[in-house]
Amino acid sequence: MVEKFVGVIFGLYLFISIAHAQVASEQLYLDGITQELKKEWPDNRTINLVFHGHSVPSGYFNTPRVKTLQSYPHLVLRGIKAHYPSAVVNVITTSIGGEQAEQGSLRFEEQVLTHRPDVLFIDYALNDRKIGLERAKEAWASMIIKAKERGVKVILLTPTPDLAEDILDDNAALARHSRQIRDLASRYRVGLVDVYASFREKAANGEDISGYMSQNNHPNKRGHEVVCALIMRFLREQ
Repeated sequence: MVEKFVGVIFGLYLFISIAHAQVASEQLYLDGITQELKKEWPDNRTINLVFHGHSVPSGYFNTPRVKTLQSYPHLVLRGIKAHYPSAVVNVITTSIGGEQAEQGSLRFEEQVLTHRPDVLFIDYALNDRKIGLERAKEAWASMIIKAKERGVKVILLTPTPDLAEDILDDNAALARHSRQIRDLASRYRVGLVDVYASFREKAANGEDISGYMSQNNHPNKRGHEVVCALIMRFLREQ
């Protein structure tokens, strides 16, 4: 009886360990990329970072104003150059304001993979509320699978806030989409930048997150800096 109980406990521990291991490590997932970023001429090569999604990575602040150089893709470029002064890096945004993941998946091969990304970032959850969880899941999975088949490193982003929703409500639409994105990252063993959890923690600690927003559903520069800092955890030299 004792041996059977021990076996059950060990099996449960093994299951939990395997499930946890499916989430890509911030320290290790992009190790090959960071090694390339450290190289100097003539041994280096151009690294392509592609940011695919909606208005936030596009740089929309107060619509229709677009502040490209204050958006998180370009803040990431600045962060990379601070860490890797010899690196040659392209930051490419294939995002479109107002688009949701189904639309992004339809143009994925012709307009995203053609850039030959080394790392692909996907950020669609704000607009995926229009199409619901199941349709969003299928679209995200399609893009993840196609990118992985090409050897691309994929990093999924949970959404920045929408002040029209209560970020502390577990049943809010963005909370549900965030859980689904975490599950996708685990299932496909890709990277996860949990932006929503970071802003939720700030709100839970009593911070007014409206100070990070330029309008209800678009972050300001301070909000983009939060996203950038989370992404840079994957890209800093280890």
